[in-house]
Amino acid sequence: MKRFSIAMLAALQFSVASAAESLPGYEHFDLASKHRARPIAASVWYPAAAPTYRGLVGDSAIFMGTSVYSGAKPAKGRYPLMLLSHGSGGNMNNISWLASALAQRGILVLAVNHPGSMSGDSSPRQSLLLDKRAADLVAALDYLLADSTFSALIDPAHISVAGFSLGGATALGLAGARFDRSKYRDYCLSVGKQAQDCAFLAKGGVDLTQLPAGFAADVYDKRISKIVAIDPGWTYAISNESAAAMKRPILLINLGDKDRWKTVDVGPNGSNLLGRVSSARYAVVAPASHFTFLAQCKPAAKRLLEEEHDDAVCDDPEGAERASVHAEIVELMAKFLR
Repeated sequence: MKRFSIAMLAALQFSVASAAESLPGYEHFDLASKHRARPIAASVWYPAAAPTYRGLVGDSAIFMGTSVYSGAKPAKGRYPLMLLSHGSGGNMNNISWLASALAQRGILVLAVNHPGSMSGDSSPRQSLLLDKRAADLVAALDYLLADSTFSALIDPAHISVAGFSLGGATALGLAGARFDRSKYRDYCLSVGKQAQDCAFLAKGGVDLTQLPAGFAADVYDKRISKIVAIDPGWTYAISNESAAAMKRPILLINLGDKDRWKTVDVGPNGSNLLGRVSSARYAVVAPASHFTFLAQCKPAAKRLLEEEHDDAVCDDPEGAERASVHAEIVELMAKFLR
C-alpha cells in the first residue's frame, strides 16, 4: 500500500478498494469566475473504468459519507450530464448519495457549492440572488466542457439540471422561469412566518418591498435539455407568463403527502406550478418530508442537532425510511433523464 500523509488520510479516509466493489469515480476542483470574489468548489461524479484508492465524501458528525474512487480513470463512452444544485444551508456533499447513484447508472453529475447559501455560510439576503446561483452552475459547466478529460465524455445534446429546495428554484431559472418580486412579496405578506421560506427571510430582516434584481433576473440557458426540481423553493413567485413559455421536459417531485411543506408544494394545493407548466411531469414520494432528501444520518445526529439548536434535519415522518426514499428518487430521475 502506498504511504499517505496524516492530513490526506484525515481528509479523504482512503483505503485500497476491492476490485469487486462498484463505486463512482470522483474529482473535486475549484474554479474561478467573474461573478464571485472567491473560488467555487465543484465536483464531478462519473462511471469509473477501474478501482483506485477509495475516498469518503460528505462524512460528518451528522451525515454518513459516500464512498468513491477518487481520481479514477473514467470509463470510455458518451454520457448524459446533470448539473446538481443544493438547497439553502446545504452543500454538494450532503446530497452526494444522489450524485453517486446517478453516476453508477451512467450519468455524469456536476455539483457545486453556492457561496452565501450553503452550510456555515447561509444568508437570507444571499439566498435571494438566484442569478449568482445559476451563474455558479454555468461557470462549472463551461469549465467542464473545456476540460480535455471530461469534455470527451459529455453528450452535449443531453445536459440536464436538477436541484433541491432553493436548488430547485435555481434549476427552474435555468429552464426559463422568471421570479416576480412583487408576486413573492404578496405571497409572504399573505402567509406570514407560517411558511418556512418567508420565516427564513424574516430572520434576516429582508425587506420584501426591496427584493434584489438578481431574484428576478433572466438566467435561461439554452444548453439545458431537461430539468428536475425536488421540493423547489420560491415557486409561488414564478410568473404565469414564464411558466407557460417553459416547454422543455420538467420533472417536479414533492416529498411527502400529509407531511409536505406547503412552501414547496407545486401541486394544486400549493403554487400549482404543475398546472402552469404544460411540459411538467409530477411525482410524489411518501411517506417523507423535506429533509428526508438529505443524506442518511448517524445515530447520534439528532442529539447533536438538539444541543446546537439546529434544524431537525434528521427527523423523518413515521414510516419514512431515507434509504427507500432515496432509491425511489433515483429511479424516478434515472428514467426521466435517460
